Amino acid sequence: MATRPSNDPGSAPPTAPVTGHPGRGFAGILNRHPAVGLALGVVRNGSLECFYGHGLADIASNTPIAEDTVFRVGSITKTFTAIAVMQLWERGLVDLDAPANDYLRAYRLVPAKAGFRPATMRHLLTHTAGIPEVVRVSDLLHPGWGPFGGRPALHSVKAGEPMPPLAEYYRGGLRLVVEPGTAFAYSNHGFATLGQIVEDVSGMPLARYLREHVFDPLGMVDTDLVRSGLVTSRLATGYVLGPRGARAVPDREWIGAGAGAIYSTTHDMARFAAALLGGGASDHGSLVQPATLAAMFEPHHQPDPRLPGIGLAFFRGDAGRHRVVGHEGVLPGFNSQLLVAPDDGVGVIAFTNGSSGAFVWLQTELGRLLRRLLGVPDEVVRTDLPHHPEVWADLCGRYRLPSRISDLRGRVGLGAGAQVLVRGGRLWVRVLTPVPALYRGLALYPDDEHDPYLFRLDLSKLGMSTVRVAFAREPGAGTTALHADLQLQSLYKQPPTGDRRT
Repeated sequence: MATRPSNDPGSAPPTAPVTGHPGRGFAGILNRHPAVGLALGVVRNGSLECFYGHGLADIASNTPIAEDTVFRVGSITKTFTAIAVMQLWERGLVDLDAPANDYLRAYRLVPAKAGFRPATMRHLLTHTAGIPEVVRVSDLLHPGWGPFGGRPALHSVKAGEPMPPLAEYYRGGLRLVVEPGTAFAYSNHGFATLGQIVEDVSGMPLARYLREHVFDPLGMVDTDLVRSGLVTSRLATGYVLGPRGARAVPDREWIGAGAGAIYSTTHDMARFAAALLGGGASDHGSLVQPATLAAMFEPHHQPDPRLPGIGLAFFRGDAGRHRVVGHEGVLPGFNSQLLVAPDDGVGVIAFTNGSSGAFVWLQTELGRLLRRLLGVPDEVVRTDLPHHPEVWADLCGRYRLPSRISDLRGRVGLGAGAQVLVRGGRLWVRVLTPVPALYRGLALYPDDEHDPYLFRLDLSKLGMSTVRVAFAREPGAGTTALHADLQLQSLYKQPPTGDRRT
C-alpha cells in the first residue's frame, strides 16, 4: 500500500486530519472489502492532502495503483456535464425552466401524451424529465448486463468501434413516458441529452467543450471524455471477482458520453473536488460563480421535504449537521465515489477497478471516512425514542413503485414493492423481493420525537449504513406514500380496494 501526501507543487502543505488518521480507515476498508486495486484521496485546503493506493491497476503487467492511474469514473461524469450546462446558463444561453426542446437540435423529447408539460433543463438535471432508464429492450440482452454493478442498460460497442450518434440511436425522438416533474427515475438518457444540448448550444463537441471549459481551467491534464492518448497509457484494467479470482471484463464504450464516459485520475479528480469545495474555483482556475455552485447544491427535487433530495446532478446528504453532496459511478469492473462537505472544505474520493459489491460498500465506507474527518460519529438507528402504535394502522399496508417509470435498481431491489406490518409488537417493513434479508423484514425505528411518521432502517447486515424513511400523508386520505433516502426511492400505498393509484 502506498501512502503519501500529494506531490502537487502548487498544493498547500498537508494538515492534520480533524480527528484520527484516514490511513487507518483505509486499512479497515481493505480488510473488509478485498479489491484488485483501490485508490483513495482526501481533499482539504484546496489540494489533495493524502493519497492511499493499494493493489494493481493491471495484473498481467504487475502495474501498481498510483496517483496518476486512470480510472473510468462512470456516472460522476454527470456532475461535469451539469457544470457545463450551468456555464451556458451563466452566459444566458439556456434557461433552466425553459423547455429542453428549445435547445435540443439533434432530436426531440417526445411526450407520451399531448397534455404533458414540457421537460425542462431542470427536469433533466434532476432525473425528473419522465425518461425511462431503458429505451430499447434489446439493450438488456447484452451479456453481462445487471443493475447492481453490471453493464448499464445502454447500447455499447467494443472499444475502438464507431458509436452511432444519439439522433440515430433515438431515431429522432426520445420518449417521455410520464409527465415531467411528477416522478424521479435515474436515467442515463437524460444526461446523454444534456451532453447533446451542450454540443448543440455551444457548437462544439462535448469532449472539446469539457477540455476547454472544465478540464484545462483546473489543470486536469490526465482527464478526458474520450479514450485519447492522455488516458490510454495509464488506464487501469477493470476486473470482476469470481469463484476463481479476478477476471478482466470486456473493454467497451457506452452510448451517451455526457452520462458516464469520463476517464480520470485521483490527482485530477482531487482538483475537481477542490473546486467544488472552493465555491466553483481553485488555485488553478474557475468553473462557475460561487452563487451558481451553491444553487447546484440546493435541493431541486425532494420526494419528501424531510429528506435531502437531489440538487442539479448532485445527490444531497448529511453527516450529523454537516451538509454533504456527491455522486457515485458504476461501470463493469469500475466503481467510483465523490463526496464533499462544502461548508467544511473537506472531500473524499475513491476508485476501484475490481471488488465485489463495491456499488454498495464504497459509498458507505467513504461516508464513514468523511464522518471521521468531520469528527462526526457513525450513523446508527436511535433506540431512545418512543414508538407511536396509535398511527400504525394508518401506515400498515402494501406499497408499490410507480407503474410506468422507475430505475432498474429500484425494480430489481424492491421487486413487487413493500409491505408495512406489525409483528412481535413492532412496526416492520418487508420488501417483496427474492432477497431473503429484505423479505424477512427490517424494523422501523422512530427517528424524530416530534414526528411519528419519520423512521430509520438499519441496513448494516447488507453492508450499508442507515436509511431514513418518511411516510407522506394527505388530508382526508391518510398515508399515501413511503419515501426512502436511498437513491430517492418512492413507493405508493395501495388501497385495499385494489385501486391502481400510483
